Amino acid sequence: MIKANNICKYFHAPEEGKIFKALENVSLTIQDKQTVLIAGANGSGKSLLMKILSDLEKPTKGKVEKTDKIGLIFQDADSQILADTPLEDVLFGLKDRKDLNKKQKLEKAQEALKEVGLLEKADCPAHLLSGGEKRRLAIASILVLDRKTIIMDEPYSNLDYPGVKSVNQIIKSLQSKGMTIIILTHEIEKCYNLCDRFIVIFGGKITLDTTPQKALENENLEDFGIKNPLKDLPW
Repeated sequence: MIKANNICKYFHAPEEGKIFKALENVSLTIQDKQTVLIAGANGSGKSLLMKILSDLEKPTKGKVEKTDKIGLIFQDADSQILADTPLEDVLFGLKDRKDLNKKQKLEKAQEALKEVGLLEKADCPAHLLSGGEKRRLAIASILVLDRKTIIMDEPYSNLDYPGVKSVNQIIKSLQSKGMTIIILTHEIEKCYNLCDRFIVIFGGKITLDTTPQKALENENLEDFGIKNPLKDLPW
């Protein structure tokens, strides 16, 4: 379980003599095994909140309680690739595991690659992978760490249709294993039907927290900078 209590994040702007409130009194609880969609326009604060939940940023105020470490998949999958091949990249996360011998580490890395459909490309140059394959490799690098909760920040960014399908297939597989999944995106049409819960962050605050069905029935959804996929374009 993840519980955020009154999270605030402020940034000083000395040149303007102001304090910018990026997040203001954000509170939410995410139960184990939930799949949660967190939507918001660019600059809404959703990525910042997830960095705080993942311990990559400290809040100015507030507290985060959680039962397990969280794995975060960045929007730029290239930034998470640290080795020359997919196998070496996944093994990198296991280098400090004293409880595993070399054979066990190899088997665990291969299992993570198999989970995301990349085992056949284990020894291929990582830089030659497609955008979707790099995203799947980033997911494998988190799975090998035995995280029970995974956050995907804009997982559909720059992906074609096959890439979107492959990411969603992995999400379904993770759901079947009882993992907690948090998806940050403004492309809600690609995943809302996979989610149990729909949260909107706007101006650093949670403005909506409901089911996907009720969220898409909300007349104010587009006021938060989010395109409702069930409505015609306004032009």
